[in-house]
Amino acid sequence: MAEGLARPVAVADRARARRHLLDWLACAVAGSVEPGAVEPHRLAALEGEGPCRVIRGGRRGPQAAALANGPAGALLEMDDVDKRGLLHPGPVVFPAVLAAADAAGVDDGAAVLDAVVRGYEAMIRVGRAVGPGHAARFHVTASCGGFGAAAGAASVLGLDPLRTAWALGNAGQQAFGLWQVRHEPVFTKALHDGRAAANGLASALLARDGYAGPLAIFEGPHGFFHGLCPDGSPEAVLDGGDAWAIHEVSFKPHAACRHAHAAIDAVLALREQAAGGALQSLRIGTYGDALTFCDRPSPRTPGEAKFSLQHAAAVAWLHGDADLPRFMTAVIADPAVAALRGRVELSRDAGCDARYPARFGAVAEAVLADGTTLRADAPDALGDPEKPLDDAALIAKARALFAWGGLTEPTAEALIAAALSLGEGASLADVWAAAPVDVEETR
Repeated sequence: MAEGLARPVAVADRARARRHLLDWLACAVAGSVEPGAVEPHRLAALEGEGPCRVIRGGRRGPQAAALANGPAGALLEMDDVDKRGLLHPGPVVFPAVLAAADAAGVDDGAAVLDAVVRGYEAMIRVGRAVGPGHAARFHVTASCGGFGAAAGAASVLGLDPLRTAWALGNAGQQAFGLWQVRHEPVFTKALHDGRAAANGLASALLARDGYAGPLAIFEGPHGFFHGLCPDGSPEAVLDGGDAWAIHEVSFKPHAACRHAHAAIDAVLALREQAAGGALQSLRIGTYGDALTFCDRPSPRTPGEAKFSLQHAAAVAWLHGDADLPRFMTAVIADPAVAALRGRVELSRDAGCDARYPARFGAVAEAVLADGTTLRADAPDALGDPEKPLDDAALIAKARALFAWGGLTEPTAEALIAAALSLGEGASLADVWAAAPVDVEETR
């Protein structure tokens, strides 16, 4: 893999990486004021001062910075996603790459963007190869994230293919991320992002100094695939083709688990068809994993609401969107929302199942009070490569998240401009100059 990661990154690839930089910054700035962000910041502060910048966390050492920046980008469940790999590269790769750049004194925007493209590639290739047995037991973002962090950091540090392979090997030795976090009201899922970023970054820094790692980490008799992936394929790690995988990563317009997005899109289409007609019931058919993760008829917290198809469908119908405020406590407790959640019926749809995970789809039916039945099919979620989110929508999402994170409009616009011109007139220092770095308490 290391040799393949060394191939050139083109202008169009860097342009795509800028869009993901903006998206990560928006998620991380907004997430940095949420519950679950302050504790990693305090943990990072125990390591003392350093050269690496943390959003609302000051300057810390490399591993501490990566560990603190990781959770912030994931807490609001609006981070980017590779649907085939079932993982979220942004909140792992960006904290590692940015910390590596700060630690090494790299300010060149093109070098940072190239590293992001390579980090996404490594993480996605491994994630797509692990198989459903692994994905059922492990949070793939955590277990495969270290590979992406190591590859991205290795690129920033200028490591040759052998040292990059060492970094990948030692990152793989630290694979982790059990799915028990899904069953308890904890923030550990977001902490996975920071730990994967820190592990991969440390592996790259060690490799730079000559610390070797196992070269057969993927295919070895006691390696990653034999140990953790009962139906995975280590050979598939090399199946990348000529195009960089970052172009296939999806953006999330709605403030919910990605498994709920196609259902939200379908309900919004039904709402438009109904043109104000009174609703009797909603029926949603989707693929099995969406039900496994998001069949939650009575959510009690914002975190649970984001993983509730019933809640997502109810707010989409009642409010016409599934934005961040719709998943807050007041809306969860709203009697009208609660009543509609109780009239949302879920089922497994054979067509959606057959297309998953290549396509995240849903079908929805609305039965109106007058007996009319409406149907909407969303074979892909908005933000997928098959149904892309345009620049205007991506910038609008960023503005909303920056406002949620407390940025003034001029600061938000400066950060958007710097992110979208990184490597073409803007340096990494320009991006950080517009980002909130000073230490602040979260909500």
